[in-house]
Amino acid sequence: MKKALIIDDERLARSELKKLLADHPEIVVVGEAVNAKDGIEKIENLHPDLLFLDIQMPDKTGFDLLAELEKTPQVIFTTAYDEYALKAFEYNALDYLLKPVEPKRLADAIHKLHQQDEKDRLAASGGIRTLLSENDQVFVKDGDRCWFVKLQEIRLFESVGNYARVYFETNKPLILKSLNALEERLDERVFFRANRKHIVNLRMIEKIDTYFNGGLLLEMRGGEKIEVSRRQAVKFKEMMSL
Repeated sequence: MKKALIIDDERLARSELKKLLADHPEIVVVGEAVNAKDGIEKIENLHPDLLFLDIQMPDKTGFDLLAELEKTPQVIFTTAYDEYALKAFEYNALDYLLKPVEPKRLADAIHKLHQQDEKDRLAASGGIRTLLSENDQVFVKDGDRCWFVKLQEIRLFESVGNYARVYFETNKPLILKSLNALEERLDERVFFRANRKHIVNLRMIEKIDTYFNGGLLLEMRGGEKIEVSRRQAVKFKEMMSL
């Protein structure tokens, strides 16, 4: 079962989508939100697994909403505009449905959702969690270049659309894996989710400074400066006994 939240400023669009989802009992609609602000509040309270997210809304766009989340549920965009499709997939969207949503396209999107869940399940059962050991070597390939890198030598992961950039020594290759998928397989005692776009190796931090709005600014061993969001800064201080 998947808990879904519909975020759309159009009441009729929300109602129609709920009717279509009735044919997919594995998707349970736990709530509706009428704008981005309402959506963020309901995400924090309801903890949905899946968002059906409109893009153009009165207060903020769907992209603005995602940018404010620390951890993003799976996302299927629903919109009347086709020009945002490319940008949508930069946010790891499962699919991009044009309004009015057709039953066949919705079924295809949910099929993609099941396929992704199955991939994640197989990956987890296939031993990827052995990467949690600091001394394990991770195979990283970027074009014609390949590396075996010990996990403890990676100082930073950065989200780049559907990819993650891996920072070690002077190298910054991309791997086809989302930051959320990586976070699930990394030891949180060593790797910390600083914000929506970055996971840092706590043992590779050179300097910690206070930042505006209650956040923190981390300087990594390679010189990168990473902002810790206000919410994550509280958790970071507790972990580091600051």
